[in-house]
Amino acid sequence: MFDGIYFEFPQIASLIFLFLLCSFLCKMKLPSIYFPHTAEFLKRSVSASKTLLFLKWLGIAGMILALMSPVKDEPYELEPKEGYEIALILDASESMQAEGFDAQNHYLTRFDVVKEIVGEFVKERQNDNIGLVVFGAFSFIASPPTYDADILNKILSQLSIGMAGKYTALNTSLAQGVNLLKMGDSKTKIAILLTDGYSTPQIDKIPLDVAIDMAKKEGVKVYPIGIGMPHEYNQDVLLRIANESGGVAFGASNANELKEVYKTIDKLEKSEIRGESFTNVNYYYQFPLFISLLSLMLYVYLRNKRGYA
Repeated sequence: MFDGIYFEFPQIASLIFLFLLCSFLCKMKLPSIYFPHTAEFLKRSVSASKTLLFLKWLGIAGMILALMSPVKDEPYELEPKEGYEIALILDASESMQAEGFDAQNHYLTRFDVVKEIVGEFVKERQNDNIGLVVFGAFSFIASPPTYDADILNKILSQLSIGMAGKYTALNTSLAQGVNLLKMGDSKTKIAILLTDGYSTPQIDKIPLDVAIDMAKKEGVKVYPIGIGMPHEYNQDVLLRIANESGGVAFGASNANELKEVYKTIDKLEKSEIRGESFTNVNYYYQFPLFISLLSLMLYVYLRNKRGYA
């Protein structure tokens, strides 16, 4: 327990010389009283004086040790996580309420299916730092990057169609995803952009060139996914985003194909996110301080007790 303990203020140990000096020079002057036949009394008095002397110096030593502040450093390190920093960018525009995307349940909307598949993807990526962006006519960060898959899935389950407007601002959402990853430490940053429609020019205020340049500048690989029939989304734009950012474009016409897309992305090479080192400082001054107080209290009690000198 006490291995590796050192003192923060070792120079305070010099106080012991001040107390030693005072013990010789600062004698308490009391009136002398003489008694005849005091041999037995002196014998008891010498024994008591030794006890008082021990308690006094134990108290002084404990106080000085406490003032010197004994401490012990306990370094620890948070384990580095092997994985990506990922921005999940999800289209929640009005077109996502189309049904029939899942052959097993025709009544589910595209957005319902997407949330379920993305939720499973998040569960499999326990070592990834994942954030969530939702877009429609505008985009917003639904969750900053987090390693907590449960919290992310809880947020994901509460998303709804139209919560970001009914139109599609694709370029703006890409820029928002890049900003989400901007401050991350990972060497590999990925944005998975999912949409089922064309960008609405009157709504999308950021040009496509600007959004792609932002991704390239920050080293973000973009993996665009178009869902629905090929004519429902702009394949050329998604291909351009993927090619210029170093990613891959995908298309999925049904739920099973979308699952395969996320499985493919799941096989990407991992990159190391730096761990953090910390030092926990434990203080032990309370132990010598307790002994010092106890000794001095006992010293005062015994010194004032009848029969002690």
